[in-house]
Parts: sequence; structure tokens; C-alpha cells
Amino acid sequence: MARRLAAILVADIVGYSRLMGADEAGTIRRLKILRRDVTDPAIKAAQGRIVKSMGDGLLVEFPSPLRAVSCAIRIQRAMAGFESALPDNRRFKLRFGINVGDVIAQPDGDLFGDGVNVAARLEPLSEPGGLCVSRSVHEQVRDKVPYRFEDRGKLDLKNIARPIGVFALSAQAVQTLAPPDDEEDDADEPPAATGGVPLPAPAPAARARRGLGVAAGACLAGAAILVVAGGTVWSLWPRAAPKSEQTLAVQNGLPPKPLPPLSIVVLPFANLSNDPEQDFFADGLTEDLTTDLSHLAGSFVIARNTAFTYKGRAVDVKQLGRDLGVRYALEGSVRRTGDHVVLNAQLISTETGAHIWADRFDGERSRLGELQAEFVARLARSLDIQLSQAEGLRILREGSLNPTAADLNMLGWAAMNRPRTPANTLEARDKFEQSLKIDINNPQAKIGLARAIAQAVNTRVSKNVAADSRLALQLADEGLAANPQSSMAHYVKAEVLRATKDFALGLREIAVAVEYDPNMAIAHALAGIINLWDGNADKTFGHVEKAIRLSPKDPLLNAWEYYICHAHTHLKHWEEAIKWCNRSVGHTPYFFAYIDLAVAHAWLGHKEQAKDAIDNVLKLMPGYTVHTLANADYSRNPTFVKEYAHIVEGARMAGLPEGSTD
Repeated sequence: MARRLAAILVADIVGYSRLMGADEAGTIRRLKILRRDVTDPAIKAAQGRIVKSMGDGLLVEFPSPLRAVSCAIRIQRAMAGFESALPDNRRFKLRFGINVGDVIAQPDGDLFGDGVNVAARLEPLSEPGGLCVSRSVHEQVRDKVPYRFEDRGKLDLKNIARPIGVFALSAQAVQTLAPPDDEEDDADEPPAATGGVPLPAPAPAARARRGLGVAAGACLAGAAILVVAGGTVWSLWPRAAPKSEQTLAVQNGLPPKPLPPLSIVVLPFANLSNDPEQDFFADGLTEDLTTDLSHLAGSFVIARNTAFTYKGRAVDVKQLGRDLGVRYALEGSVRRTGDHVVLNAQLISTETGAHIWADRFDGERSRLGELQAEFVARLARSLDIQLSQAEGLRILREGSLNPTAADLNMLGWAAMNRPRTPANTLEARDKFEQSLKIDINNPQAKIGLARAIAQAVNTRVSKNVAADSRLALQLADEGLAANPQSSMAHYVKAEVLRATKDFALGLREIAVAVEYDPNMAIAHALAGIINLWDGNADKTFGHVEKAIRLSPKDPLLNAWEYYICHAHTHLKHWEEAIKWCNRSVGHTPYFFAYIDLAVAHAWLGHKEQAKDAIDNVLKLMPGYTVHTLANADYSRNPTFVKEYAHIVEGARMAGLPEGSTD
């Protein structure tokens, strides 16, 4: 027996037992035709090796993850026309699971081990007509395919020791998008060993396209032998860093090309402990952060394989920026101190070498698996905010007289990521509107403007709630149509539905946003306040507390603490309301929090404190009255309305001016 790294595909027919029960002989005959006309030719063309067939299932080994994925896509696309005359409930539908991992090869060519087991567990998770792949496969193919997989997060698979990152392509995505071109795959990806079983040679035309002569073929064959002998050592061997267009321009005496905004490389986190366990933890952080940051709108993130060529090397960040063509580098370290794991991270400008942001996170070593997910969530949210703010400052510093749509878009998101105040909300709206005047079809500007308008409606900064609600809904739908897998787009749609009082639909949109990004802190917080407006104040706490755990230094922390305060106010927990609203205004003065402070103090008979809180309300919102508060019309849920009436009465008792009733 021998161990090796392999790309494994497991295929299965959905409902095969049912089809056999209805027509055993016909189903077997059709399966033979499927193998002869569809699956086997596609596997052979992709240089795959059928390890074994198991009734309706197949176990196949490929020389690379890209070949496995492209083969699965080609088969699924072919299935659309296969047996088209049969009714839908009788047609064969396939599912695929694909993994790259360590396998044990038997002398007879059979394969065992985790590499196979994970692929087998991924297959049932696939949608009929689609496919599921592991994170290791996704990292290899993500930059080589023209579409994005759905990130389903880390899942516990049966009999697999640790959670596995799962990515999926739906049946619709497979049918509407062209399969990837895998012809150049072998040029930059080591083939999987085949245990002495030869893989089909590429066609002469393919060899000609690759431009491989006899000498080059011999070199590749020698490299393959080294890979088989050395196992996974090839992935750790130092390779020359790639040269970007910026570096090549400088070397040729030309001015460097401008760097893309929000471009970043996540350098491998250093393990500062003598504990080898922390090495895997550090590498996992690097991989997960690379994946999460690539989900940020407008981001350009260097792939994990390139980033890992810098592992253990001293890096000149300015040269790194020129070589990779990025504005920012994230570096960090992991250290075990006793029973604690401490993580330090720094965001650095590759143009100036200056540290833009740094933070420290720590947790109990016994919770290592949970800590990795927690650290990644907090880092990703912090970096989203810091990168947008850094880009906004850079744009302002460069002071262009003719800012581009992208510049204005970035300034809008920077304003949205600042603490929640009426001024910041209005500034964000202005920047997004300016961006859309330049590029009317920019989906990120539409999503941003929808969020800013919805926020203005929900905080009653809007001058025309009805018109703004309609406009926000239109913009959210247009942004979502352009990017239906965007967690931010679904989050914004939920914000808009909150404004239009469609609370059930809003919670469903949040569920979709969290499905695409389980660590989206702002979505968890929004779920809390929507539950409150829907008459379920007691359900607010868990959602908002999770948001705070995921992003404990968030610029929106003052709003989230107010949400908890407001839930306590609705439930008449006056002391708790005072505690949480004091926390909120301690971060940033927020007039809503001062209203609840005034209400809680008034009901407790604290006249001086209630008056002070009302004074702060009027400083932040001159002319605010009981009439304004009473007619805010946040919700028509009977429970909410009854609780809110008690709040209005408390504000009146605290001394808020009555105002006009005209």
C-alpha cells in the first residue's frame, strides 16, 4: 500500500432504489447507456480513472481538482439533454462530491482514506444536478473558473474528525454557466499519482496547444516522479514569487500601473509557539481569511497558494506590493501562553509601509476549533471596515477633482461603516447617489444606496418615508438581481423590508444572508431588532449578543447595545435598559439611546437623570417631541404597539416637549 495526494470524485444517482423498484430491467439498461454515452467518455476525456463502480455510484480519481470539477460540470450539462423524452420523475439525476486529500492506494488500484471519505460525505449534500466540493478543492479551482461557488461554511460530516469547509454549485448555475477550460491545468498543478495505472494521454491537439516538446515532456515526467516520491513536499518547496504588472513596468522604465482598490494579500500567520498544533491553526486562519475577504464587494485577494510561497520568509512589504500588485498586506502571529491562545494581526499599506490597523484576540486553547471560526469572523468584519476606511482616506488624501464612480462608492461604504449617526447616514446616501450619476448600473452603489436610504427610514431621518421606502426596495431588488449570492445584498434587502414592515420576509432574507456568510455580524444584529419590531422583544437578545461576540469593537456597537437596551425597555426591565443605553452613549452619542434612558429613569422616578437624558435628545435632534415619537409608525404588531405606548408615556413623564398635534 502507498499514500498519495489525489483528487477524488464520488458520483451517485438520486432516487436509484425507487427507479429500480419501478422498473429494474429498464433502469439497469438505461444505466449502461448513461455510462457508455455520458459519464465514461467525459471521465476519460478529463484523464480520470474509474477506481470502482458501486451499483449506481462511481469513485473516480483525477490528476487535478480542476479536471475533476470540469468533468462533473460537463456531465451535469450533458444530463440536461439525456433521456429528455422521459417524465421528470423517471429521469436520472446525478450528484457529485469532490475532494482533494490523502489516500491509501491498494495494489489492485482501489483507494481508501480521508480523501475518499470526505468526497463520499460531500456527495449527498449536493443538489441534484449540482455538485459539492471541499475547501481544498475550492482553493485550487476558484481562480480558474468563471463563476463563484456558494460558501456553505464549515460542516460536521459523519465519521470525519473535524469540520470541513463546503462549497456548492447549484443545478441552475451548472446549466447556465460554461464549463471551465481545464486544458492548461497540468502546466501548473502536479498530477495525482495513479498507483501504476496509466491515465489516458492528452490528445495530440491538446499537446500542441500546450506547446510541450519532447524535452519539456521529459521534465514534466521527472517532476511527476518527484511528486510521487515526496508526497506533499512539493507544496512546501519555496517558489519564486510572481511579478506583477507594476514590477514589470518599473523594470522596463515605465510608470507603474495603478493598484486595484481593496487589493490585499493575507500572509501566512506565524506560529510563535513550540506547539505544532498551533501551526495548523495558523495556516487555517490564513486560508479562511483569504476566503472570507474574497467575498467583500470589489475586493482583489491574492490566492492562498501564492500567499503561502512567503511562509517563513522575511518580507519587504513595499516590494511585496509591487510584486503582487496589491495595496495592503495582512500579517499576524499565533502564540500559546499557558491555556490561552493569543492572536495578533496588523494591516499594512504596501505603498508606505505604515501600519493602518492592529488588533489582538485571545481565547481558551481548549476551544481551538471554535476559536478559529470566531477569530476569522472578527478579523474579517474588522478588515472590511478598516479597508473601506483606508481607501476612503486615500481617495480624500489624493484629492482628485474628478472622482470615479468606484471612488465615490468606496466613500459611501466608508461612511456606512462609521458609527451610526444621522450625518453619517446622509453622507453615505450622497456619495452613493453621486456614484450612480456616473455609472447608473453599478450594483454595489445600488446596494449601498438602498442600505443608506433604508437606514434613514428606520432611524426616522428620512424626509419622505413612503417614497424612500419604495426607492430603497427598487434599488435592493436591482442590486440583488445583479448578484443573487451576495450576503450583503440579502442583508440590505432585509433592512429595506424592515422599513416596509415586511418582517417575516425580512427575517427570511437575513437567513439567506447568514447562509452565505454565517459570521455576518450585522445580519445577526438586524435579526434582533426585526424580532423586536415584530412583537418578540425577548428574541432580540440572543441575536444581538451573537453580533457583539463576532465583532466586539464594531463601529455599529453603539446601535447594537441600544437594541439590547430597547428590548429591555419594551419588556419594562428598567435597570437593564439603563445599563445598556449608558454603554451605547458611552461609545457614541445616539439620540434613540437617550430617549430610552429618559423613559427608564422616568418610570423609576429618577427625575434629574430623566431630564438630563431629554436634554441630550434635544441637543442631537432639535425640535423632537412626544408627537414625533408617538407617530414614528415603526410597527403595527399589537404587542409592539402596546409596549411602545408605554415608552411614549415615559418620554412624556421625562419632560419631552409635547409638540403639535395638527
